[in-house]
Amino acid sequence: MMIPRANTMFRILAVLSLCGCALWGQNVDVAVVVNPKNPVAILTLPALRKLFAGETRTWPGGTPVKLIIRAPGAHEREVVLRLLRLSEDEYARYWTTQAYRGEGTEPVAVFSNGMQKEAVLAIPGAIAVMDARDLKPGLKVMKIEGKLPGEEGYPLH
Repeated sequence: MMIPRANTMFRILAVLSLCGCALWGQNVDVAVVVNPKNPVAILTLPALRKLFAGETRTWPGGTPVKLIIRAPGAHEREVVLRLLRLSEDEYARYWTTQAYRGEGTEPVAVFSNGMQKEAVLAIPGAIAVMDARDLKPGLKVMKIEGKLPGEEGYPLH
């Protein structure tokens, strides 16, 4: 039976609530979200690293990747830094070097998940990491290593 995409998000939220992951002070899954028109539905961790490192610059079909990331201090940004195995300072230097070499543009930093949602919905190639508790209808949630947020074995917290 096929479940509509909007219901998938609510199913994820229900799983998070039932497993206790959404309780204050516990590890909370983050969701990787993209524009709903994005043809990709599943990513491996290495592919996700390449996207957030700027190594993968286009999606299948040629749409440019646009990284949307939370501002320093946000949990979602810390998840990206862990994924890339970089400190905040190393991350800043990395993107400065990338821009100087003409090998990429620094991700757009936003201050809230609401701003991330709006950017992802407005930009066809956008990708962001957001708190799974803040998912809203319209966002496409990517499976990472074949798992959705809240499922056992999901790799991003």
